[in-house]
Amino acid sequence: MKKDIEIPEVEGVYMAVVQEYNEIYKTDDWNAYIINDKEVDLEMILIVSRGYDEKRETSTMRHKLAKLPAKSYAKAEWMQEDVLALNNEFRVTFFEGNKMYDKKYLFRKNTINTNAFRPLPLMETTGILVK
Repeated sequence: MKKDIEIPEVEGVYMAVVQEYNEIYKTDDWNAYIINDKEVDLEMILIVSRGYDEKRETSTMRHKLAKLPAKSYAKAEWMQEDVLALNNEFRVTFFEGNKMYDKKYLFRKNTINTNAFRPLPLMETTGILVK
């Protein structure tokens, strides 16, 4: 029965971490974004995130987006500076049409830093991207 469940490979959907200036608190904040670089809308997006290493683990966070239009992006989560030293895992599940897709995105510990910034698809900024 398990072998009958087909979960297709995810393409064109990415997770990115961006450093942005917060006008209210006058701080440089780290934010995680989901990017839909597909030509179709995504529906019922569930994002489950956690940080971990050999000795520590954060609480599991859950986020839901009803819809993410084609060629767009949305902020998924604000990230505390302390969790950048951990592996940061984002499990993303969504529907495209009538098919369910699922993918794990992993930012390895200490890879979220300004030295790793690259241009991001659709966003007019730089950051760290996981495909």
